[in-house]
Amino acid sequence: MVYAMADLHGYSLEKVLAFLEKIGFTETDQLYVLGDVIDRGEDGIRILQWIMKQKNVHMLLGNHEDMMCKCAFLFEGDTALALENMKGANRRSFDHWVENGGLPTLQAMTALREKETEKIFEFLHSLPLYLQVQVQERTFILVHGGLGNFDPQKPLEDYTLQELVWTRPTKIQRYYTDKMTVLGHTPTLYYSDQLKGRAFATDTWIDIDVGAAGGIAPMILRLDDLQEFYMDA
Repeated sequence: MVYAMADLHGYSLEKVLAFLEKIGFTETDQLYVLGDVIDRGEDGIRILQWIMKQKNVHMLLGNHEDMMCKCAFLFEGDTALALENMKGANRRSFDHWVENGGLPTLQAMTALREKETEKIFEFLHSLPLYLQVQVQERTFILVHGGLGNFDPQKPLEDYTLQELVWTRPTKIQRYYTDKMTVLGHTPTLYYSDQLKGRAFATDTWIDIDVGAAGGIAPMILRLDDLQEFYMDA
């Protein structure tokens, strides 16, 4: 079976692992995590380290990982000194990250040894911006934010990081008609109050960010049959 989840935002690692066990996820299955495992909550780095050790768990870059990568300078020497001497572009990158919930991640990173921080940044820099996967007879485009400036004739590799990672599709946006796009980034509550804590599906894309950034339990989508699994169900 093939599963997807997105935007864990530091949610409890123990609860995530218990959730995976509950739905029957095993070593023979595949899990795609569509970015934003860090920030807001306390367990982002723990989840990231867990993903790094799994052979059957694959991660995409999210906008929060992008913000963290732009602050890599904080971990290239004395973090306290780097914080004290920030200015210009570094200052703006840091302020943007912290304003968007980066402080718990920063605190967790500063508690790690230098070699572990290096491994984490190597991993983040290796993350793809999108993946195209075949499940049963369906083709899925997996991406964090969406397909900005969408053109069905535009090759996926021509989309920019900004278009793939930071885009928020409108409710009426349509993508490929022969492929289903699965994304996160935009909490479904943004589209309707009635969607709070629930996935939002159109005829061409599915948003599976149900609001973990706001404390709502995340969900998992099984791509084989599009069955939705909710942690509190």
